[in-house]
Amino acid sequence: MPLKFRCTRSLFVFALTLLFLPPTFVNAAPPLAPSTPGRYALHFLDLHTGRRLDVVYRDRNGYNEEALEDLNRYLRDRRTGQEHAYDPRVFDLLHDLLVSLGRPNGEIDLICGYRTPVTNATLRRNGHHVAVHSLHMQAMAIDIRVKGVTIAQLRDAALALHRGGVGYYPGDGFVHVDVGRVRRW
Repeated sequence: MPLKFRCTRSLFVFALTLLFLPPTFVNAAPPLAPSTPGRYALHFLDLHTGRRLDVVYRDRNGYNEEALEDLNRYLRDRRTGQEHAYDPRVFDLLHDLLVSLGRPNGEIDLICGYRTPVTNATLRRNGHHVAVHSLHMQAMAIDIRVKGVTIAQLRDAALALHRGGVGYYPGDGFVHVDVGRVRRW
């Protein structure tokens, strides 16, 4: 059989396969973790304000828009009060990180969520080591620690997920995770 025919036939079979896949196969959301049957919850403590947030942001039917709005409000720039719509993959990453650590209902200590470009520039000017093009400004990053988990364990678990950037700040006592390209520092 000529090569051209074999390639065309393979492409045709692949296209037919895609047509008959169940819709859940092409769903953008990652599969539900076995330890949380159909329920994605997060528990936060903002270390700067003392505010807590307990939220179920996703279930078998998808993301809960009201809960996502609550998360956006909670993770707003604490210096300006400005909110930004967070990339929900950050919440899935946090959930899966807690599950991988054996703490599916663990509380996340929030160090930093969304930052406006003005806040980011101010922090840079004041000697903080923040990236010029930080993903915090796109609501795609968060700085955290988890009660009962060392910073090194948190870093290692985040790296093992291989789902974005992981910054390790042992001197400051937190780990940065984001849903950008996979990298580490």
